[in-house]
Amino acid sequence: MGVIKVENIRVFAYHGCLKEETKIGSDYRVDLEVTANLQTSAKTDRLSQTVDYVLLNKIVKEEMNIASHLLETVARRILDRIFNEDQLVKKATVWVSKLNPPIGGDVERVTIKMTDKRKK
Repeated sequence: MGVIKVENIRVFAYHGCLKEETKIGSDYRVDLEVTANLQTSAKTDRLSQTVDYVLLNKIVKEEMNIASHLLETVARRILDRIFNEDQLVKKATVWVSKLNPPIGGDVERVTIKMTDKRKK
């Protein structure tokens, strides 16, 4: 097994429960960690036999472009797509952070973390 991380994916999106959030948007940060068998690709040096982090980045950006009330909803969609589109991924964790959230205080970010494993 091995781990691939895609860190600090920066996105501007329109998530939130407040009407203003869905109109003016916010900056977000997304981090991913996936577990997969990387031994075959380590031997063959073939992209087709590993998890393509370009695909992971694309999934994140596309799902972040779909407005949702909750970050949990976005994270769930990201995980579902990863498992649907890359059969090598056995486990995945996604962190979705809203930077400078409008919560009435000096808060750098609010982050949700969600982890799932491939169903047999």
